[in-house]
Amino acid sequence: MRTVLYERKDGVSYIYLNRPDRYNALNVEALQQLLLVVEEVGQNEDQVVILAGKGKAFCAGGDIGMMNDWADEANFGGVMDTISNVMMKLYEMPKIIISAIQGSAAGLGLSLALAADYVIAENKAKLGMLFLGVGLAPDGGGHFWLKERLGVPQAKQFIWNMEQVTGEEAKQMGLIDFSTEQQAVAFAEHLAKKMKQSPITSMIQTKSMYHREGKEQLQYYLNEEKKTQWLLCHTADHREGVQAFLEKRSPVFIGK
Repeated sequence: MRTVLYERKDGVSYIYLNRPDRYNALNVEALQQLLLVVEEVGQNEDQVVILAGKGKAFCAGGDIGMMNDWADEANFGGVMDTISNVMMKLYEMPKIIISAIQGSAAGLGLSLALAADYVIAENKAKLGMLFLGVGLAPDGGGHFWLKERLGVPQAKQFIWNMEQVTGEEAKQMGLIDFSTEQQAVAFAEHLAKKMKQSPITSMIQTKSMYHREGKEQLQYYLNEEKKTQWLLCHTADHREGVQAFLEKRSPVFIGK
């Protein structure tokens, strides 16, 4: 089964995460397929992209099993570089990208959703940067996306408090652009239709102007996140966080 699906319809490219039995958690295979699909979408003529997940969730984050291989620096570096490449290609893509969140978007899944130009979530969806739960820090540009949308003080506290907010709450705090009672993809399709009836070339030029300036800063955060995760994945707190997750209990952290 393909872990990432790609289709085109009425001038819109659709990218679907497709591990519904794992709430679309991103493992190595899914990340590699996502990068290939993002590269392919970047080369087509569509000017709007909808990013979504199959099943009951947008994306539960990085697959916990993937972290077992992180003791090997080559495996770790390969995963982090793939994540960075996905995020940079989305950020630099001269198209309007819309993410549609149903169920949940957590950790790396939320970073991916926030890479879009428009972020939509169903009212009862759950959004959180929950990396601290396994003793890690946000990656996938999470620090950059949160700073852009919330500002540094609120971004820090959102990460540190391991807040998990509903779609309605996320809209109120400025984390996302739209909260809806509709299915998120249906709302995204309505927005995509509106975009296509607008002077979208002008819109894309505005995006490109802002993002040409911002890409060095995004790359800085991606590089720093890679260094930070390598440090943190060797801590006792990370080992405890993963073990607690697997045992379905609350972790007992010691700050080491």
